[in-house]
Amino acid sequence: MEVFGIKLVGINYENGQKVLLTIFTIFIVVAFKKLITFAIWKVYSRSQKRQSVRFWSRQALNLLSAIVIVLMFLSIWFDNPTRLATGLGLVTAGLAFALQKVVTSFAGYLMIMRGNTFSVGERITMGGIRGDVIELNFLQTTIMEMGQPPAVQGADPAMWIKGRQFTGRIVTVTNDKIFENPVFNYTRGFPFIWEEINLPIKYNADRRIAETILLESVNKHVKVVHQKSKPLREDLDRKYGVKTSDMIPKVFYRLTDNWLELSVRFIVSEHGIRDIKDKILRDLLEKLESNNIEIASTTIEVVGIPKVEFASFGMIDKKNVQKDARQ
Repeated sequence: MEVFGIKLVGINYENGQKVLLTIFTIFIVVAFKKLITFAIWKVYSRSQKRQSVRFWSRQALNLLSAIVIVLMFLSIWFDNPTRLATGLGLVTAGLAFALQKVVTSFAGYLMIMRGNTFSVGERITMGGIRGDVIELNFLQTTIMEMGQPPAVQGADPAMWIKGRQFTGRIVTVTNDKIFENPVFNYTRGFPFIWEEINLPIKYNADRRIAETILLESVNKHVKVVHQKSKPLREDLDRKYGVKTSDMIPKVFYRLTDNWLELSVRFIVSEHGIRDIKDKILRDLLEKLESNNIEIASTTIEVVGIPKVEFASFGMIDKKNVQKDARQ
């Protein structure tokens, strides 16, 4: 092909047709995918499983569209088997050298989907980032970041939100992280977690009343959650042999140098943990105050002051002292 008398190397009538056909094919595939996505969203707009259906349908359409586009691209540009083999060899060599992370991330995506590791809407920790998955594509996972309780405030990255609530930051993590670090899933198969509240009291306080108050405050707010989790806990017992059926709220004692620590363990939902603990602690404080039970804190007791004696070794010359002071 010549433009203004200049011959363009590699561009001819045949290649021009292939370029137009490639663009048209991509346009048709993308438009068809958008149309199917819109239809699925309309059909499941009021369904309780709409989020799950939309997620899996979007993943299937993305993967199918990518396969169709690649096959059509190969069919259009490499109609000759010899040219196809040569082109695939060059592409493979280039990918192996320059796109290692990309290939590994795509492999991570396949591993996530095949292993059913997590999906959109689930709460996970991936690559050190904690939060809810809001998007998953071929190369990246997008997470709405959440804070962390004070017990793990020193973890990396550190948070200014002292609870499992959203920080407002949206973090993108490449899918290859699943090959480097473990993925923690808070919701897959069992959408509940165990929590603890520690109450330090003085050794001379009535520990039996304190234990009763602690259990009453917890049972008041987690009784419904405990009942809802019972079928799932029994399912875990049958499926994995994990003994969780007897995990009712219970108080454990721990002796320290300064106080007696009462720890209560209970089940809560994966969301709204901070609200539940706030309600428990408010009730707990009111009942402790009404029963005159004080929360222990670190104190230092001085048991005696050593006797100090001063001895005089002679008279001090006042003139010399005044002279030294003036100097």
